[in-house]
Amino acid sequence: MTIPILIKDAKIINEREIKQADILIENGKFVEIGQIKAKSHYNIINAKGKLALPGVIDAQVHFRDPGFTYKADIYTESKAAVTGGVTSFIDMPNTYPNVLSISILNEKYKIAAHKSLANFGFFLGINTENLDEVLQMDTSHLLAISDDGLYFTKKGNLLADRPDILEKIFEEKKDCIVAIHAEKEAIVEENERKFNTKYGEHVPVELHPKIRSVKACYSASKQAIDLAKKHQARLHILHLTTGKETELFSNQIALKDKKITTEVCVQNLWFSDKDYKQLGTRIKWNPAIKTEEDRQSLLKALINDKIDIITTDHAPHTLEEKEKTYFKSMSGAPMVQHGLNIMLELYKKNQISLEKIVEKMCHNPAILYKIDKRGFIKKGFFADLVLVDPTKHWTVHTNNLKYKCGWSPLEGTEFTTQLTHTIVNGNIVYQNGSYYEGIKGKALIKA
Repeated sequence: MTIPILIKDAKIINEREIKQADILIENGKFVEIGQIKAKSHYNIINAKGKLALPGVIDAQVHFRDPGFTYKADIYTESKAAVTGGVTSFIDMPNTYPNVLSISILNEKYKIAAHKSLANFGFFLGINTENLDEVLQMDTSHLLAISDDGLYFTKKGNLLADRPDILEKIFEEKKDCIVAIHAEKEAIVEENERKFNTKYGEHVPVELHPKIRSVKACYSASKQAIDLAKKHQARLHILHLTTGKETELFSNQIALKDKKITTEVCVQNLWFSDKDYKQLGTRIKWNPAIKTEEDRQSLLKALINDKIDIITTDHAPHTLEEKEKTYFKSMSGAPMVQHGLNIMLELYKKNQISLEKIVEKMCHNPAILYKIDKRGFIKKGFFADLVLVDPTKHWTVHTNNLKYKCGWSPLEGTEFTTQLTHTIVNGNIVYQNGSYYEGIKGKALIKA
């Protein structure tokens, strides 16, 4: 039995409304929301002036564990996650060995059970090596199957480049989300050759969105969507980066009934191609950050529900790996600690509402991946909760980063909101710069 936690006088953002109320947490669950009388044995948190949000579910991260723990691991990155209000994460399959079997998947769950401060889930990878095995297995219990990141292992692992394989998966796998990285590798390679001929190894990073172009993204997404519609299959397009692609998605269907879904990463709502000049390869992602017009189109599509969820694609590398010439620089950057702050900053700039932020970062990931009893401040649900001081200013600096890689493309950025408490399964894990690490997170279970 844990000591009940009573959060007093919070401004609760939940289920498209904002209300002032108290929240009572007992035995890891929300048990009451309203005007609640305090008892002597309660742990009372005065939340007057603070925002109370459901814990963020970041449904696309790369925590590098196992295989690449020199730059990140589940302990360090989950610590960064809870610092940033992320109470649950879903990790991608491009660790080493690649997560291409149930035994490797189960091993990752075991690692996380010992190391993670946040709740955790994992995608099963799929490529030509394990295709037949995946097609024969029961995948109904999996959060998703995905090819994301596996193209780093070897060429030809992107499903977007293999419509024959993608169609076979859609024919057989009606019980599982297929989450794909949508870029046409052939188009990217053609662009790489063109710019390599002109510049050699020293291609200006500003050309990254020309190499990983709108055409490469749009043609891959459209082909995959057309195939999924043909077979009435369940498709999720990861990390959307172009305004043109948003035209391929619908807002006419409730999320729980959608067959075709997508997401946007916080960096694509924050940065644009104008930032390459200052930040260089530090903001080199695949797919690439594109134009200011794309940024605005993505935000518009998020607000009007063509884009379903917000993720970070948290992908830490060492600075040595990042600060190389164009072709040698690794793609990806650490973001999980700052994703919620970015979105709250956009709220402060009147670009998005608090209710919409909570819908896209908390509610919808739980709905999309059918995660049991999470993503909402609701009686009987797991007590995953974040408290935010909406008035406190602070600046991102190396001394307040929790990433193992020790850097961020946001260094020097001033935020005007600060997270004060993160509660995971009813346990205070983070509070005003202090961590309570005795109780680890739990595996995400499908409803």
